[in-house]
Amino acid sequence: MQMDAGVLADFARGCAVLGSGGGGSPASVTRPLAEQAIEECGPVRVVAAGELPEDAFVMPVGLIGSPAVAEERIGSRAEPARMRERVEALHGRPVAAVLCSEIGGLNGCTAVAWAARLGLPLLDADAMGRAFPRMDQNVLELAGLRPGPTVLADEYGRTVVLDHVDGAWLEELARSVVTTFGGHAATSEYPLTAGQAARHAVAGSVTRAVAVGRGEGVSALLSGKVSSVRRDEEGATRVLLEGTGADAGRLVRIEARSEFVAALEDGRTLALVPDVISLVDVHTGWAVPVEEVRYGLRVRLFALPSAPVWYSEAGLRLAGPAAFGLDGLTREVAS
Repeated sequence: MQMDAGVLADFARGCAVLGSGGGGSPASVTRPLAEQAIEECGPVRVVAAGELPEDAFVMPVGLIGSPAVAEERIGSRAEPARMRERVEALHGRPVAAVLCSEIGGLNGCTAVAWAARLGLPLLDADAMGRAFPRMDQNVLELAGLRPGPTVLADEYGRTVVLDHVDGAWLEELARSVVTTFGGHAATSEYPLTAGQAARHAVAGSVTRAVAVGRGEGVSALLSGKVSSVRRDEEGATRVLLEGTGADAGRLVRIEARSEFVAALEDGRTLALVPDVISLVDVHTGWAVPVEEVRYGLRVRLFALPSAPVWYSEAGLRLAGPAAFGLDGLTREVAS
């Protein structure tokens, strides 16, 4: 597949849906950056990990920090090259391809932009299959791959390398670095080979995002309007959806943290993290971030399955309901 401007439009919408309300919106920043990179450098070749030599070195890329800060600090054309140079110096080998660290939210288009600027293929895979709030909530962590050396960089060329850390320490230390950088950083963590990506990354996630953005294979659980939004000081958000049209009379409660994590109706759990839960604005066709949900918004509720590994015992420990404070919630009965 060639990622050109036309495919990118569908891809960006799909990434927004796979963000599950988190990960930032690609619409305002990273999609335009990817469009510009493709216009200046040409389309990006999207390849399966198995198409590359087993030992080909792959550089994961992404952004962490505040999406609001990312909208103000969009980086520079030189940032991808500086990151590649730092990563190659640490590993003593050339980067052969780019891997998206998180397909959901703004990071999917970030990976496209970087691949275009670097003239490298983008793997049809990622490390989450959606968006999660923590850096260590990824399938490479589940596979036992080392997070480091992790490189964090700002747009001025300053870099910090974190090594000899596990996933939990990576999250802790990286957030401290991001704060020092002013709330935003580019990252490359969990370096790996194409063979490791083929075995452990979420395969087909770029292709899936394009399909989701085109509306293929997805159907709404509810069409309705936001009748109330409650946010507490601990960062939890509760949204009440009132069905409209054919769904009139239905009430669905959405629980959210950084992402939407549960959808409940009449004592039933319609969807529960690690499911991807998304609200799509019926007027714009774009998924709505948690922080932008407001009273009166007309939306459609979608729920998509995550990668199968997230439903394993280890996957649920790392990113299941209990990880988001939903210990008492099951797929059968709401607490």
